[in-house]
Amino acid sequence: MAGHSKWANIKHRKAAQDAKRGKLFTKHIREITVAAREGGGDLDSNAALRIAVDKALGVNMTRDTVERAIKRGTGDLEGVNYEDMTYEGYAPCGIAVLVECSSDNKNRIVAEVRHAFSKYNGSLGTSGSVAYMFTSLGVIEMAEGADEEQVMEVALEAGADDIVTHEDGTVEVTCPPAEYVALMGAFEQAGMAVANSEVTKRAENEIALSQDDAEKVMKLIDALEDLDDVVEVFSNADFPESAFEAQS
Repeated sequence: MAGHSKWANIKHRKAAQDAKRGKLFTKHIREITVAAREGGGDLDSNAALRIAVDKALGVNMTRDTVERAIKRGTGDLEGVNYEDMTYEGYAPCGIAVLVECSSDNKNRIVAEVRHAFSKYNGSLGTSGSVAYMFTSLGVIEMAEGADEEQVMEVALEAGADDIVTHEDGTVEVTCPPAEYVALMGAFEQAGMAVANSEVTKRAENEIALSQDDAEKVMKLIDALEDLDDVVEVFSNADFPESAFEAQS
């Protein structure tokens, strides 16, 4: 089935986010380190680590840097110990916001997150206040020119939930997070190129925003993303494309 412009919205948002993140590598290193610490350094048996490494390589991180991050997580190298934590709250206009962090100082990051919410007219909520609005899923975007029938055949056999052809011609496959590594392996074995992939969270229902309201919400999200210990920020905002043009 044909996808709606939501996918373009997500891509615009992520492109704007990545373009302004001078500390992107640091965030990926932390994600790899935490995954290795919690599940071990074997990519084949640690799906979270495999996902983190794929994301890091996708932004051109060197394999040497990746391997050092894994060794730091498994204790083979000395380093700071990071802990994963998630904060929930609301941006202006009742927009739900989920903030995933990795920090060596829980008191510092909660103070910084609370300050950002307060400064930009949001409010930090309690655990569970907005998390239920989001679904975790693996998302795989096939390279341009992919054969939709072949994608469907491989994807459904490997545990995919849905295959969507979007307005720009790209084919997107979604799956449960637990099936992500197997699905990526199936596409690799079939010789099919993947353009982008990640395990992420998406809101089940989005709230469309006007240009003015979008700018208010973006100020908070940008402030959160600029925090050193913040890894990802998710919201249920449906931003107008003009909001990204104004930001660039």
